[in-house]
Amino acid sequence: MDPFDLGVLALVAVLTAILSGILGMAGGITLLAVMLLYLEPLVAIPIHGAVQLISNASRAVIQRRHVAWPFTARFAVLLLPAGYLGYGFARGLPPDALKAAIGAFVLLATWFPGALLLGTHPERADATRRFVTLGGVVGFLSVTIGATGPLIAPFFLNIGLDRRGVVGTKAMCQVLSHVAKLIVFGSVGFAFADHLFTIGLLGVFVIAGTWIGSQLLHRLDERGFLLLYRGVLSLIALRLVVWDGLLRL
Repeated sequence: MDPFDLGVLALVAVLTAILSGILGMAGGITLLAVMLLYLEPLVAIPIHGAVQLISNASRAVIQRRHVAWPFTARFAVLLLPAGYLGYGFARGLPPDALKAAIGAFVLLATWFPGALLLGTHPERADATRRFVTLGGVVGFLSVTIGATGPLIAPFFLNIGLDRRGVVGTKAMCQVLSHVAKLIVFGSVGFAFADHLFTIGLLGVFVIAGTWIGSQLLHRLDERGFLLLYRGVLSLIALRLVVWDGLLRL
């Protein structure tokens, strides 16, 4: 990758990690949207997965005593088979169509997150069935769409976890989804070794941004910040949908 482009992605990695540190979400999907301006989807998605594995693992380690392991075990059941199905689907799409699909997902996650549930009510479902189903959906989408954080949150309602339990269990579920994603891409021949420097560099900047975000958490006007974030991310998503997607198709 060009050094200038790599520098831009390193800066974005810090800023998006700060965003996650402040809002508790949204950093991963923003980083992926920017990476798609420089990389093809089936290159950006596994690199992004490796970087986000570092980010989520740090949170999971901090909250390891509060992780609800039975839920994470159920979540893991369908991750790999669904991931391979997702990869087969993604391989069958033109790169520009995949970019447009990811851009559309980003717009929905930013402005209409409830629409991602397609009218379902996961908080009412039995916890076992809820997490097995979630693992299957996330396994498929993490390989095709790349970032599934906005989809996961409602599944942690009404299962008896306190705040630290939700944070830790959600982080561990995301760790498992990224591990499954890396297994899928690695088994089909993606050359992670060729991108170790990029992954390591972005991983360091993500950790730094997470720390900065935690320090800024109580110092910013969240409403104004969230509005600015949505505006910038929407512009990037529209670029993926319209310019890199529909117009090229």
